Amino acid sequence: MSTFDYIIVGAGSAGCVLANRLSENGRYSVLLLEAGGSDRRFFIQLPIGYGKTYYQKAVNWMYMAEADEGTLNRKSYWPRGKVLGGSSSINAMVYIRGHRLDFDRWAAMGNDGWAYEDLLPYFKKSETHQLGGNKYRGGAGPMQVSDVANDLHPLCNNFLQAGVEMGEHLNKDFNGADQEGVGLYQTTTRNGVRESTAKAFLHPALKRHNLTLITHAHASRVLFDGKTAVGVEYLHRGKTESVMARKEVILCGGAINSPQLLQLSGVGPKALLEAENIPLVQELAAVGQHLQDHLGMDYLYTCNQPTLNDELHSWWGKLKAGLRYVFTRRGPLGLSINQGGGFIKTREDLAQPDIQLYFSPVSYTRAPAGTRPLMNPDPFSAFLLGLTNCRPSSRGHVNIKSANPLDAPEIKPNYLSTEEDVNVLLDGVKYLRKMAAMPAMKDIIIDEIRPGKDCQSDAELINDIRSSAWTCFHPTSTCRMGPDAEDNVVDASLKVHGLENLRVVDASIFPSLISGNTNAAAIMVGEKGADLILRDA
Repeated sequence: MSTFDYIIVGAGSAGCVLANRLSENGRYSVLLLEAGGSDRRFFIQLPIGYGKTYYQKAVNWMYMAEADEGTLNRKSYWPRGKVLGGSSSINAMVYIRGHRLDFDRWAAMGNDGWAYEDLLPYFKKSETHQLGGNKYRGGAGPMQVSDVANDLHPLCNNFLQAGVEMGEHLNKDFNGADQEGVGLYQTTTRNGVRESTAKAFLHPALKRHNLTLITHAHASRVLFDGKTAVGVEYLHRGKTESVMARKEVILCGGAINSPQLLQLSGVGPKALLEAENIPLVQELAAVGQHLQDHLGMDYLYTCNQPTLNDELHSWWGKLKAGLRYVFTRRGPLGLSINQGGGFIKTREDLAQPDIQLYFSPVSYTRAPAGTRPLMNPDPFSAFLLGLTNCRPSSRGHVNIKSANPLDAPEIKPNYLSTEEDVNVLLDGVKYLRKMAAMPAMKDIIIDEIRPGKDCQSDAELINDIRSSAWTCFHPTSTCRMGPDAEDNVVDASLKVHGLENLRVVDASIFPSLISGNTNAAAIMVGEKGADLILRDA
C-alpha cells in the first residue's frame, strides 16, 4: 500500500494550488486524486468553449438540484467540473475576488486571519496581472489575469454609458480599492487561451518527483484510526484502492463533493449517517448544511446593432471567427460572453453593493438551462442584461442519498425561501429596466422579449423571478469555517472539528457567500490553506 505525506482529494480550483505549493519545497511527497480526467481538450482550452463543456459528461458532474418551492418547484441544473482544474476548467473565467467587507465579515464571525487585509497577499500571490503588479494586483504569480477591454464587443460601451447615466461611476478594476460601479470584467485567460488552475499551478508542478497524480480516481471514503485521518479509499478502473497519509488528508472537492465525502466517511449529521448505516466517526451537524448560491436573472433585448449572435449563429460566421482565432488568438472565441458588468446598490443605506450586473452581447433563448450545450446563439441581433444577488439569505443543504459513493447527493438550494432574497431580485430587475431606458441603451433597443412589456406589476415581476431565476453556479459554505463545532465544520486553520490530520480547503469552507464570482476566492483559499499546512508541518 502506497504512503504519502499529504493526500489531496480533488484537482479543482483549490486542489491544484495545494498540489503545487505543498510539493514546491521538495520536502514532502504529495498525492493528488482526481475523479475526472485530463484537461487537455479543445473545448476546455478555447475560452468560449465553456458553452460545450457546460453540458459535457466527460468533464462535468452534471448535477441536478432538487425542486424548490421558491422557484415554483423547478429543478435546477448544476454543472461542476469533473476534470483537472475542476470548475476553473469549465467556468466563464470572470475574475472577481469579492468585496473587502465580505472577508472582514468572515473574521468577525470568529475566523482570525481571514479579514481582507489578511487575504489580499494570497490573492496577489496567485496571479500575474496583465497590466502589472501594484498595491492590489499580483505581478509574479502562476496564474494570468487578463485585461481584455480592447477586445470586447463595442456594445459594452453602451452598457457602460447607461450605467453612468444611472449615476454609477466607471470602475476600471473591480478587484482594486473599490468594487462598486460599472466596468469590464477581467478574465483568467492567457493570450486567448483559458488559464485554469490545472494549467497555471498543476501542470508545471507535475514535473516534480515528489508530486503524484492519479486521474479517474473516485474517492469513496476517508480512512480513520480512531479520530485521526490516516488515508483515503478510492475507486479506480473498477477496483477499490487505498493509500495512506503520514501527515494529512486534505479534501478539495468543492461545495458538493467535500461534504458528500465527509458524510460517506462517517463525519456529519448523526441521524443522516445512521439512516444510511454508515458508522459514525465524528458527529458534525453542519456537514452539508448552510449551502448558499447566487441566483441570477436575465432580461433579453433585441437591438438594431449587430451582436455576437450575428457573428456566431451561421456556419460561415463560426468559420470566420475560428480562422481569426487560429491565426491571431483574438476575437469572440478567445473571450467570455460575460463582458461588462458591475456592482450596484439598490438602496442608498447599504454598506456595500447587493446586486452584481452582467452584460452579454449574445443570447441563447432556444437553450433552456440544463438541456444541452450552449453552442448556437439566436438567429437575430440581441443581448442580455443580467444580475445576481450578492449575498443571499436563503440556505440549503447537500446530503448523501445512499452509502454508494457513485450516487449523486441530494442538493437542496432552498432558493428564494426568504422575503429578503425575493425583494433584492425584485429591486434588481427594476434596476435593469431603468438601465434599459437610459439613452445609451434606448437608442439601440428594439424590444424587450424576455420577460416582455406585459410583465409590469410587482406580483408579475416576482412570479417571473420565481419561474425564471437560475443558478449562477457559485455554491459555497457546506463545510463552513467557524469556531463553534456545533454549527461549523472546520476551524480557522481549516482543520475539521474533533478530528486529527483532516482539513477541507475549497469554497465549501466560506463562512458566507462573497459578492461576486467565487473562483478567485477558491484559489485564494488554496493559497492560504497551503501556508497553514506548511506552517504546521
